[in-house]
Amino acid sequence: MTSWPYLLHGSTLALAWFLVVNIVMSALVVAVIGRAGRSAKILIALRLLPAVASVTFVVAVFLPSYWRFEPQDGVEGFDVTITATAAVAMAVVAAACVRGASAWRQADGRSRLWMAASEPLPNVGLPAFLIDAPQPLMALIGILRPRLLVTRGLIEALTPDELSASIAHEVGHHRARDNFKRLAIHAAPDVLTWTGAARVLERRWAAAAEHTADALASAEGRDTRFALASALVKIARLTPSSALPLGEPISTLVGGGAIAARVERLVDDPRVSRSGVQRRWVSPLATLVGLGALVSVYTPLLERVHGITEILVHSLP
Repeated sequence: MTSWPYLLHGSTLALAWFLVVNIVMSALVVAVIGRAGRSAKILIALRLLPAVASVTFVVAVFLPSYWRFEPQDGVEGFDVTITATAAVAMAVVAAACVRGASAWRQADGRSRLWMAASEPLPNVGLPAFLIDAPQPLMALIGILRPRLLVTRGLIEALTPDELSASIAHEVGHHRARDNFKRLAIHAAPDVLTWTGAARVLERRWAAAAEHTADALASAEGRDTRFALASALVKIARLTPSSALPLGEPISTLVGGGAIAARVERLVDDPRVSRSGVQRRWVSPLATLVGLGALVSVYTPLLERVHGITEILVHSLP
């Protein structure tokens, strides 16, 4: 039977490794942010890299190495440095949970308020509702059960073509799962959150996500692109920036990115209908080769990580 000291010691080391990998990956992101480009996929990957890499390392590498090579009857003591590092890691994870829960709660409260006096809006392509709000608004809310909310003021302000193009834009956000990505950003357990690089990545990703949704919406051709550009101009004039739900897992028509840049791209760039929607498939052969290489180095990697862990445990105060 596995002893509690063994499990507690392993948990402490796992948290320490989590923080170390997190810091290293965060520093890497800060170093390469200037060369990240404008791809929404690359930007969101960089923003989530520290959290994903540190969790993956702990779950897929450290814990198996600890379970396989650490004797259960010879658990070392709890060193001050490693214990303090683990405590900081726990604080990072706890702060991420609070941020994620807060963003979810705020978005849920806003959604409930909007939905309190809503009416179904048919023939949209996903669950949609007509709502009353002081400012014209079109928003995609929810993650598990996404719903499109449209205010009466917005419907009155837009032509049928502009409304159709705007709905297609929000459907683009739905297909890209942007609300889930927004929540993942806020709930990511990383030290990158407290850096200016995180804010830069988040703003650039929000802008890129809007361009991608514009591209998906305007894939039907020139008329749709112009209709969406016209809708953006109208709604931007009617909606003050302070009225937009910032920092929540809600996607709005004018909630991210510079409107002028989006309109210019829609009107002037005929390739916008294809940008952001092309998919590149990895060769199955390349995937198999990569998996084979990973399997071949996995056991030596576990041994190396356990050896490094032992050195740290015996050398740190």
